[in-house]
Amino acid sequence: MPDLPSPQDATEAALLAECWDAVLSYADLCTAGSGAAGQLAAEAFAAGVREVRAAEAGASRGRRTPRLPAIPLTLAAVRATAASWEAGGLGDRLAPDLRLWLNSDKAARWSGPPPHRPLALRTLRDLQEPDAALLWLAEVEALPSTVVARRLGLDPALVSEELDQVRALFRDRCRRNHLDTPMDAECRGYAGLLDAVTRPASAAETPEDLSRHLATCEGCAQAAACLRPHGGGLPAALAGGVIGWGGLAYLERRRRAAEVRLGAHRSAAAGTGGEPQEGAARARVVRGGLLAAAVALSGLALAVSMMPFDGSANDAAHGEAGRQPVADGRQADDPVAAPPAVDPSPSASVAASVSAAHESSASGAATRSGRENPDPEPQGTASATADGGDSPDPATYGPGAGDPATGGQGSGGTGTCRVDYDLTYQWTDGFQAKVTVTTARSLDTWRVAWSFPDGQQVGQMWDATVAQNGSRVTATAAEYNKSVPANGTLSFGFLGTWHGHNSTPYDFTLNGHSCATA
Repeated sequence: MPDLPSPQDATEAALLAECWDAVLSYADLCTAGSGAAGQLAAEAFAAGVREVRAAEAGASRGRRTPRLPAIPLTLAAVRATAASWEAGGLGDRLAPDLRLWLNSDKAARWSGPPPHRPLALRTLRDLQEPDAALLWLAEVEALPSTVVARRLGLDPALVSEELDQVRALFRDRCRRNHLDTPMDAECRGYAGLLDAVTRPASAAETPEDLSRHLATCEGCAQAAACLRPHGGGLPAALAGGVIGWGGLAYLERRRRAAEVRLGAHRSAAAGTGGEPQEGAARARVVRGGLLAAAVALSGLALAVSMMPFDGSANDAAHGEAGRQPVADGRQADDPVAAPPAVDPSPSASVAASVSAAHESSASGAATRSGRENPDPEPQGTASATADGGDSPDPATYGPGAGDPATGGQGSGGTGTCRVDYDLTYQWTDGFQAKVTVTTARSLDTWRVAWSFPDGQQVGQMWDATVAQNGSRVTATAAEYNKSVPANGTLSFGFLGTWHGHNSTPYDFTLNGHSCATA
């Protein structure tokens, strides 16, 4: 477990309690191991502290320096520190896909001239810090309103109203910043129309020519996501704009952390006969909105998700955050730690669950000794492997599997595994799906394969590594979720594209043996 930084005063102690689990979670995505993750997080946290102190010093002299709230500020510091590692010859400690991104033109947007930086980043920085903090905690960290109110000193009964007002303010600032962005004549010509069709009270459908433009213009597609703060795409727009690489994976991690804590609260309430605070409805909203709303960097992915604007499901904006791969090579013991909790909230109390990071994400999996909650945070990957086959591998099952003397049934058959394929969302030319497999036998590792009937293509996958050969897709376990107990489940999700038809896949296998479908 990486050592926590030692706070020097009350300011640093408060920042550590609020930000450390988020910083280490993102640093873990950016690196190839727990040691590097701890070092990157510590350096980034120190950089964030310096920025906070500089802003406070300026404020004491009567100069307000616009800055991000604490959590997004330190997350941005992780990205900046990773960039300095790459420039300083320490890139071998970083995730390979992050290194590719850091050396691309896309990364330059975060360090280039302010007018060219992501719209969500500029707008969040323009807000008053309390407003920006409210927006980030509610939308990205997915904290319950009672926790948000306690952190920000608000009346819990008024948080929802305050959040609506901040969303409206965010949209208005986005509109101004979008108009101030250097644009060519075509984009400038569509700016007014884009504003009109994304207004909250507007019932107008997106004209066909604007839809075509959004399909090819990254900047306008990002603006469309930011200009629809109630359309479900705001969490991904914020995370993608502030974090950049890995925004979708970070959102998924925070969603899972929030769901785990909500589940714990529900269990506690049930044990005492009480009602859970901020029940399953909030978790479902966050779950449905994040991955289906991933926006940020890839123009095509962003724009496809923005067409059309006339339905709530189709309003979700999927961006490069949804297509950015997250590096492989995690170790099962990579820890994600948090400081002693000072706030009994999902974010602050994540310490109990994240300290066992990279444990199996399969439900029912046994946790390590002395830890009650495995890390709920996934580390997806879109790194394709050359092997697209799914030949049987009995060796991957637990002791006794396939052994007639012990009654084993091999590595899976229709009697030992069942697949549930859930088409979560579908939009023009794209979709999001989740695969859940229940196995009667314990697994030491797993490989799930299936065939698409209509030529669908998988883009990005999380909680597994994807390989596709024609219509045949193979999802292989990540390092942290290889083990699945008997009668346990494994699950993973992905984004895909389709044309013409998007029929349900068939011929599911687990480690090369057929599975029944639910």
